[in-house]
Amino acid sequence: MARGGINKALVMRARQALLARGEHPSIDAVRVELGNTGSKTTIHRYLKELQESEAERTGNTAGLSDELAGLIAPLAARLQEEAEETVARMRQQCEAERAEFEACRALAQERIQHLEEQVGSLTASLQAETEHHRHSREQWQLAEIDRARLLQANQDQAAHLKDRDEQVRSLEEKHRHGREALEHYRQASKEQREQEQRRHEAQLQQVQMELRQLQQSLILKQDEVTRLNRANERLASESLHKEKELDGQRDRLERQAGELAALHDQVTQSHTAREVLQERLDLSRTETEGLKAALDAQRQEAQRLHIDLAAAGIELQLLRQALADERERARPTSSELEKS
Repeated sequence: MARGGINKALVMRARQALLARGEHPSIDAVRVELGNTGSKTTIHRYLKELQESEAERTGNTAGLSDELAGLIAPLAARLQEEAEETVARMRQQCEAERAEFEACRALAQERIQHLEEQVGSLTASLQAETEHHRHSREQWQLAEIDRARLLQANQDQAAHLKDRDEQVRSLEEKHRHGREALEHYRQASKEQREQEQRRHEAQLQQVQMELRQLQQSLILKQDEVTRLNRANERLASESLHKEKELDGQRDRLERQAGELAALHDQVTQSHTAREVLQERLDLSRTETEGLKAALDAQRQEAQRLHIDLAAAGIELQLLRQALADERERARPTSSELEKS
């Protein structure tokens, strides 16, 4: 008994397909052609009946042609229906896959547009951060210039104070030498007066005159010493004022150093933000490339489906051509009609 809907028509079609390919229609070959269905006993019985029918057609050509036409007509109609159903099913499947592909492509394009907008926003943010970084760097360079200028001014002021200290020490040295010279002069004058008093009483007037001269010189020396003391006090006052100015400059340098450290922190933060934005931009580019690759794969799949559809159309045309040829062969010739 046949299994899976095996009948004589199916066995005949499988046998004809094997013969058309130039293969021997054995029981196993026919069963493989039927999709490994049906029992070998049933296939053997149908093959035997077909062979007997062919033998009978050898004796009666006209009757065989009618019988063959009767058998081929429903088979051709059924083959046409099955082919059309297959093509319709494949066409519906292609349409569904095409709709799904179009939806995926629209979604991918929307995603790509969204990513491109994100890339544009990130690029604008990166440019703003770059401009802010450039501005911060310019401010830092200006602060470095001010710092160098203040350091140079401080060094110049220190050198000026050192020169003033040298001048004060020189004046003090001169003042000390003047005192020592005055003391030495006094001692020499005293000795000279004693000697002159002992030796020359007559020269007392001359000595007194010289003494007055010496006293005048002493007054001049004292005035010079007074002026030196005043100059020393003035230099000390200027030195104190310069020290106050130097302290103010040091405070400004410390404040500028704090501002410079703050600018360094801002520059560091700008670098960090720029690196984060660059990572996000690289990630967006990676996602865009992945979506583009998926889109290319979907396009290749659509091309493959179009190729399969074209192949199915070609196969349908070949089936129709085979049916037409079979009908043409099944149609009785004029000689056969004359014989009949």
